[in-house]
Amino acid sequence: MAKFTAVITDKVGLHARPASVLAKEASKFISSITIITGEKKGNLKSIMNIMAMAIKTGTEVTIEADGSDADAAIEAVKKAMVESGLIEG
Repeated sequence: MAKFTAVITDKVGLHARPASVLAKEASKFISSITIITGEKKGNLKSIMNIMAMAIKTGTEVTIEADGSDADAAIEAVKKAMVESGLIEG
């Protein structure tokens, strides 16, 4: 299992466009990838799960990947989050 934690810095929070980018990136991997905020957990491969979490600016999120390509998945998702302006690199 691999994971990382970051704070959402995008002024609109985790909205539709970056949620779509994250779901697309996560879907490239075999590992199960979960986004966690406090008590809420969602499948990062599902844009609907991500949007339902209503993640706002300043929210701490943890991304966990479990599977044979977990490390690569975490690195790719982290890169996608930085490139889409969700978190600071």
